[in-house]
Amino acid sequence: MDTAPDTAPLRARWHATTAAAGAAADRDPDPYADRLLAAWAEPQRRYHTTAHLADVLARIDELAPYAADPAAVELAAWFHDAVYRPDRSENEERSAALAERALPELGIGAARTAEVARLVRLTVTHDPAPGDTNGEALCDADLAVLAGAPEAYAAYAAAVRAEYGFVPEDAFRAGRAAVLRQLLGLPRLFRTPYGAAHWEAPARRNLAAELALLAAGE
Repeated sequence: MDTAPDTAPLRARWHATTAAAGAAADRDPDPYADRLLAAWAEPQRRYHTTAHLADVLARIDELAPYAADPAAVELAAWFHDAVYRPDRSENEERSAALAERALPELGIGAARTAEVARLVRLTVTHDPAPGDTNGEALCDADLAVLAGAPEAYAAYAAAVRAEYGFVPEDAFRAGRAAVLRQLLGLPRLFRTPYGAAHWEAPARRNLAAELALLAAGE
């Protein structure tokens, strides 16, 4: 959707996050940053890019006060779309498995590794259980794009369409409309107090506007 951000700030953040999460001092985090950033920059991606990763991390900064384990939430953001093929349904599972392999190699403990993998798998549904503050923070950060200004939301929707360029137009419209109706039917899109206050109303306006455009065939 956007030009990929400079990776230097992302690399610096990866170092800081892995250290905060308990990575062993004698383990080099750079090879893992290389692999993750290469994955996020794969050519099939139009929305699920390093720009999306940077945006989710920025939203997590806003939501960190609500999370029980902000370091786990940040690591989950790094891994949540690390494996992404738009024609596959097992992306989240494979991304979680990648975290389960990589984090112990960095010396991060079993409990936090398991929490990161759980959070990655939660992005299949974006439906955290009541009281799951880590899940609420990650899911709200991932869905915050829905609350962008109309121009930003239109760019997001166009990037999603580009990722599914292999799907015929009529089939895409039907599938996308079903997704939008499902989202609009949720009692709440955002679970954190911040997300509910700042993102719920604009996100619903954007979703309804896109659904209307799809219905009109535009």
